[in-house]
Amino acid sequence: MPKQHTYVLGLNSYDHDVSACLLRDGAIAFAISKERITREKHASGFYKEVIDYCLAAEGIALDDVDLIVRNSYILPVPEMEERLVHQDMPGFLPIAERDEAMKHPLFRAKSDKVVSISHHLAHAYSAFAVSPFRDGVVMIVDGVGNYRSDAMEPYPSDDGGSPLARESESYYRFDGVRVECLKKVFMEPARGLLSDEFYNMPGLGALYSRVSTYVFGDWNKCGELMGLAPYGRREQVGHLLEMTDGKLKVPFWTAENQQPYVLDSGSWEKSPAMRHWKDIAWRVQDDTENVLLARARWLRETTGAKNLCIAGGVALNCVANGRIAREAGFENIWIQPAAGDDGIAIGCAYYGWLEVLKQPRCFVMDHAYVGRPYSDNEVAAALRNFLVRIQIDARRSDNICRDTARLLADQRVIGWFQGRSEFGPRALGNRSLIADPRRAEMKDILNSRVKHRQAFRPFAPIVLTERMKEVFEGEEDSPFMLIAKPVRPEWRDRIPGIVHVDGSARVQSVREATNPMLYRLLKEFEALTGVPVLINTSFNVKGEPIIETPEDAVSCFLTTGIDNLVMHDTLVSKNRMHKIVAPVVKTFGDVTTIVAATAPPEGGRAG
Repeated sequence: MPKQHTYVLGLNSYDHDVSACLLRDGAIAFAISKERITREKHASGFYKEVIDYCLAAEGIALDDVDLIVRNSYILPVPEMEERLVHQDMPGFLPIAERDEAMKHPLFRAKSDKVVSISHHLAHAYSAFAVSPFRDGVVMIVDGVGNYRSDAMEPYPSDDGGSPLARESESYYRFDGVRVECLKKVFMEPARGLLSDEFYNMPGLGALYSRVSTYVFGDWNKCGELMGLAPYGRREQVGHLLEMTDGKLKVPFWTAENQQPYVLDSGSWEKSPAMRHWKDIAWRVQDDTENVLLARARWLRETTGAKNLCIAGGVALNCVANGRIAREAGFENIWIQPAAGDDGIAIGCAYYGWLEVLKQPRCFVMDHAYVGRPYSDNEVAAALRNFLVRIQIDARRSDNICRDTARLLADQRVIGWFQGRSEFGPRALGNRSLIADPRRAEMKDILNSRVKHRQAFRPFAPIVLTERMKEVFEGEEDSPFMLIAKPVRPEWRDRIPGIVHVDGSARVQSVREATNPMLYRLLKEFEALTGVPVLINTSFNVKGEPIIETPEDAVSCFLTTGIDNLVMHDTLVSKNRMHKIVAPVVKTFGDVTTIVAATAPPEGGRAG
């Protein structure tokens, strides 16, 4: 029987946010991050789970895949795997995965079907290859990429620094499938025992992560740092980034920055250093915006390009993105929804499709709903478990969007599980918590009942695309919740639940063509209230990944203060037994395990 499709598999390997993306004839068939499967946030390690998920969703075997392309920012994957054979590195290959990895056919593979590429090149392909533009330029800025010695693509010569310098920024021009590197900015290694910690290196994204570590004790809290910045006072902290004639300098920190958050040092919210933390958050955000804006303007002036694509972890800074969209002078801007290292899998796959297999571009990523679908039977199975069904009332609805809109208008917090899961760090309306934005108190309700996160952090709005310009300032579209916009003054008192302290909001515009169910929900809510906006936050609790499966949704629903759970057209509420059973379950067992343990086979995860 002749082979029907050409498959390319892209992998982000071993570092944080391990992920896979499967292309079918040049279009994304499925993509998933390991954290969604293992429930460990930013999961690193081996990539078996994400491969199995994609292959099972497509109904094929590994032998059916024509090409596999991988990246790891730590080392080139072949070198990394040779080192893992004789070196225990549990941060990159946990002990529990070691034996399985050593037996896997891709581990230390010598096949021509297995290719490795460098980090920023993968980011670049993730951005331009699936963008709606035939030509344009690409901006890649992240915390750390591969070593200078491992960067694959030709780039203009620089000052000839150390081969151990790491990628920090890369800028490209593309036309069709051709891509050319215009500029690279490398970070020289830092001195000392902790020199391998990238956030000690002098780079744009690395510096942002250094401040995140300073304020929160975690380099990967950059989103929180961005949310804290508007609370800071202007110009209270000296510049942390300086740029002269296009050269970026990261000054050494002075003694004024001597109040780092120390783990187990007491309440973060009540720390006497809070005023300083807010001020330094403002400074690093302002410096970052100004440097990125200068880089974007240079890119436009150098090339005359009208279209800009952005990826890399710094592309998740939606406040900076908003300024670039409004002030850099490009006609169009497109940001990869999985801009961080999970999106590396997309870039690897498209490098394979375009550069290795020499195929044309044929796909535009106009949505991020690329997880596997879950059937009505799988949803029902997750609700049939004895310890679940005695706590709930579940009914099918003839008009689930209308019924949900009524509950939202009555100030209910809704867990919303629909369709295929989103790829990337943002919940875009298929694995979301939804609420009414008309009351400022809704932020506190969401935090106290479900999210349990810092009170300063804002919640994002979803809005009907055709009403977006009426409610928010700016012409640019924002389908992936990656651009912050000012809320128009006349709307701020109408939707205070999504307005940040600086009057902005991280907007997601919703089109009927890409998410008809979410669009219908917004339309029903608008018909009831006159407001075409809802609060949308990720369906999870603090410290956990966004949910993936029906079992995950049920577990989160039963262990938090979510009022109702909507899965497909089934509306679930908690009954009187919930208050009796829930404490017992919490005491004697993990809810997710209990939910999954007795579910029929069709209720489990793929792979």
